[in-house]
Order: sequence, then C-alpha cells, then structure tokens
Amino acid sequence: MKSITSPENPESPPFWKVKTLAEMTQREWESLCDGCGRCCLNKLEDWDSGAIVWTDVACELLDGTSCRCRDYDNRAETVPDCIQLTVPEVQELTWLPPTCGYRLIRDGQDLYWWHPLVSGDEETVHQAGVSVRGRTVTEASVPVEEFEAHVVAWPNEVPTSAR
Repeated sequence: MKSITSPENPESPPFWKVKTLAEMTQREWESLCDGCGRCCLNKLEDWDSGAIVWTDVACELLDGTSCRCRDYDNRAETVPDCIQLTVPEVQELTWLPPTCGYRLIRDGQDLYWWHPLVSGDEETVHQAGVSVRGRTVTEASVPVEEFEAHVVAWPNEVPTSAR
C-alpha cells in the first residue's frame, strides 16, 4: 500500500505533492482513499437552503469493521445513488469530509499523519479516530423516515487526535 516515493527515484517527493488530481494514475487515485468510510454515510439535504447534514446511518455495503465497501466493483448496481468520486465530482462536492485525501489535495493541503500513504499502515485511520468504525448503524436497520434522528456532527470534524 505504501507508495510515498517513486520507485525509480526514492528521493523524489510523494506523488500527491507533485501531481494534480487529474494527473494521477488510477492506482494513485484509488490510494488517496484513506478508508475512513465517512463518505459512505447517508447525508440529508435541506430542500430550501441546500445545507447538508450527516447521519451515522451507513450504506448497506459498508463493512463496519474494515470501513470499506463490501462490493466496491459492483456498488453502483446495488446502490444506484452511490457517488463514484471522479476529478469533476471532487471539484464540485461540498460535503467531502475535512479529512478526505481527495479534498485535501484539491485544496492544496497535505495528507494527515495517519493517512495510510503517509503512515504505511491501514490501521492508523482507525487509531486516529477518523474512521466510522464502531460509530454507525446500517441503513437496513433504520427506516428513511427516521434518518433525522441519526444526525451527527462528527463526520464533518477533524478529531483532535488526528491533527
């Protein structure tokens, strides 16, 4: 997983510091996902203001332990409203969490210490308290009418331990 430097030149800076999102290879693009699972939480939009609020209701495909999609390659068939992140999507979406690697790179910031590309360990996103591990309910157990009772603020925050 760890690919901080170029294998041809170990002294070169990591790809996310020298490439734009549009310049990244598919492998580099996919590796920007830290595996937090925050984007897989249901969000509610106020019809009048357009304001987005987060819930702790996770997509039916989200594995609550690994915080990864159970069927990533076929997710759009199972969950038609699943948003596949692309460069145009990342440029437009206002709800990407503040810890999101795509958002950070888009905004000219660096990845946090716990990001697997920096730490070399996929567990640090969980250890830093960034992931949704142990903090969600599955949408299969909550009727849509009850999503408002599950509104939470933490997905749109950077935990103190993660800074």
